[in-house]
Amino acid sequence: MKLNLLKYKITLFLISILLVNFSNAQTFNENYLGANRTELYVNDLVENKVGIVGNHTSLIYNNGNYIHLVDSLISININVKKIFSPEHGFRGEADAGEKVSNNIDPKTGIEIISLYGDNKKPSNDQLKDLDILIFDIQDVGARFYTYISTLHYIMEAAAENNLKLIVLDRPNPNGNYVDGPIRNSKLKSFIGMHPVPIVHGMTIGEYALMVNKEGWLSNSVTCDLKIIKMKNYSRIMIYDTPVKPSPNLPNRKSINLYPSLCLFEGTNVSVGRGTKLQFQIIGNPKWTNYNFSFTPKSMPGAKNPKYNNQLCYGINLTNNKRLNEINLKWIIEAYKTTEDKTSFFKKSFDLLAGNYELKKQIIDGKSEEEIKLSWKSDLDKFKKIRSKYLFYD
Repeated sequence: MKLNLLKYKITLFLISILLVNFSNAQTFNENYLGANRTELYVNDLVENKVGIVGNHTSLIYNNGNYIHLVDSLISININVKKIFSPEHGFRGEADAGEKVSNNIDPKTGIEIISLYGDNKKPSNDQLKDLDILIFDIQDVGARFYTYISTLHYIMEAAAENNLKLIVLDRPNPNGNYVDGPIRNSKLKSFIGMHPVPIVHGMTIGEYALMVNKEGWLSNSVTCDLKIIKMKNYSRIMIYDTPVKPSPNLPNRKSINLYPSLCLFEGTNVSVGRGTKLQFQIIGNPKWTNYNFSFTPKSMPGAKNPKYNNQLCYGINLTNNKRLNEINLKWIIEAYKTTEDKTSFFKKSFDLLAGNYELKKQIIDGKSEEEIKLSWKSDLDKFKKIRSKYLFYD
């Protein structure tokens, strides 16, 4: 009888754990963001001249409201001297690839230095009057999402100028899986700085530690790095960003589809830029065998979208189930659908893929399973490297 009672209690205990884990899989308490754990980094900032690397996603959660990190630090008399902003600008309104100029933040009067275009890395002169840097930007976990490239250059500049860098960790909305080809060393670019797969499955803090420890900075310099970890975070949690991380990732669905659909940016297929369903639809003016249609138009964040003002036919993926891997079936089918196959791939495709093989495999008619099998060995090696730098389950 006592044994049965013990088994019953153990069963209830295990069920309670499962229920907690299920609950955690649904939500993340934003009070536990790295940025919110001010007590862990404020003493590093007191009486120092601070530079903030941030944008519109650099938010602190406070009783149902969001306060920008810059405003929060100024309110406690931290001396924020400069703001450095990445692609899309400090307010997150610029097009992908659009030149963003230096300016002044109208709210605080603080100088904003653009880290996109010709000045991707802060110069020694831009850093000379600073004592410490803070990096706080929401990433989405894809190699070609350029905020991690900005992180690389910030770490490099900090190391070269003997500045401490504090990274405030944030959830990765695509952090629950690792997939894609590893970037070829000959295809290093701003949309592929490191030898990682398309989906690396790491938070921005974990990623920074890997870059630092693996010697990926120029001349193998290392940065004086401090990472403010999140509390009670798990990779299985589904995280909805409070604001869209960039102009063309408006919601959870687009962020989840982004690692798969961004490959289309290197083809003659539209991913819905210039519509309200960015990275949730795909199409081409000549795909008239599809019933779904859309017309891209110039709009903020997409001033000159692919097929501007042209009727496109294609596929609506807004009701597609949540992905836990890269989907190649869509791009394989798109290539088969395209009549003029010589115009399908653009020069940028290999840079996005990170290798020269994926394009050839699609042209040769390889299946998704065959292509993914060719990634396996390199992915296994990467996962071993990655495992050394993980903070969370």
